[in-house]
Amino acid sequence: MDADAAYAPTASYRPGYELVAERILELIAELELRPGDRMPTENELAGRMGTSRTVVREAVKILSALGRVRAHKGRGLYVADDEGMLGSSRWGGFFLPTDLDHVYMLFEFRKVQEVAAARQAATRATPAELRAVEVAAALCREGHVTGHDALFDQGDDDFHLAVAAASHNQFLVAAVREARRLQRQSNVIGLNGAVGGHAAEAVEEHAAIYRAIRDGDADAAGAAAAVHVDRTLEDYRREIQRRVFG
Repeated sequence: MDADAAYAPTASYRPGYELVAERILELIAELELRPGDRMPTENELAGRMGTSRTVVREAVKILSALGRVRAHKGRGLYVADDEGMLGSSRWGGFFLPTDLDHVYMLFEFRKVQEVAAARQAATRATPAELRAVEVAAALCREGHVTGHDALFDQGDDDFHLAVAAASHNQFLVAAVREARRLQRQSNVIGLNGAVGGHAAEAVEEHAAIYRAIRDGDADAAGAAAAVHVDRTLEDYRREIQRRVFG
């Protein structure tokens, strides 16, 4: 058995570097490392995890892109300085992107904040803020129709942040932004960034949220936001089941 056997893909589900990325996050938590703390070297990580330095390097690239690790040439690896509300030393150290219990808790939290943001937006949105929500929804739709996942993702992010901004509550804006950032980590590490099968429905759900906010109907806006988060979670569950069981 070669050095990478412990982190070989399981039933074609996940490549080894994703598993190593997950294990590095677990190690950071186990060692109680804080933002700015120096981490074990790539060689030390490879030795701890019984894999190659190449696999570790790919895992570090992912974590660097997600803002969890900083690599300084000639100085080593460090836990990233992350001062976001949910990415602080407490939350950043707690959240494991491939721990399904953590992911489900994050969805629960998203539902609370996004329902509240949509309800507030329905009674507080200015014409300019309402237009920003509409434009973001249209961008997301365009990304789906044209098959451009990056465009869909950008529109999706813009939509949720525009709704939060229209709530006129900066705590909701920060919470929505950081929760979506953590969910993106879960999508990248656990699902290879896949959009999933919910894109078409998400576009229509965005439209329902927009219409309720436009009409000033707080109850309908909150209900539409709840449906959207619930269905997004169901899509995540289906995708995980498909990748694990085929």
